[in-house]
Amino acid sequence: MKIDLAKSIEAASQSKWALKKLNVALSLGIPFNKPHGIRIFRVEPRAITTRIPYKRSNLNHIKGVHACGLATVAEFCSGLMLLRFLDARKYRLIMQKMELEYHYQAKSDAFARFELTESTVKNDLLIPLELEGKVFHTCEIPVHDKDGNLLCTAHTNWQIKEWSKVRTK
Repeated sequence: MKIDLAKSIEAASQSKWALKKLNVALSLGIPFNKPHGIRIFRVEPRAITTRIPYKRSNLNHIKGVHACGLATVAEFCSGLMLLRFLDARKYRLIMQKMELEYHYQAKSDAFARFELTESTVKNDLLIPLELEGKVFHTCEIPVHDKDGNLLCTAHTNWQIKEWSKVRTK
């Protein structure tokens, strides 16, 4: 089953049912996230919020959400937001590097939120992609708990490239 990700994300911003359908499709398409319960929580016109639940399988030895779970929810959030404005059939997204700074222990659900402005999409992504066919873009994703505490700040560096320029062995 293939979905138009950009259209599905847009529909999810308008309807809880569409958001539920998108989360089911993504759990099938990205099976790594399914057992962790990572889901899109909210879709706004220029932002996406994703959630990792505070549950036993996501906890570390001191009963906080595991650092890798926080990293994954941030990566998922920024990647989805980029693909919302880029055609996944035309461009390949691959994470080149990720750095996290941890600030506070996660003792409840964690929420990553990433926002893109129109000018960033146009000037930092679409124009360079048209000119060069490849771009590196760093996203800063804050991750908070349900009480608003800043748990960590993630920086994901994405390589975005036209599929026609992708070379594999």
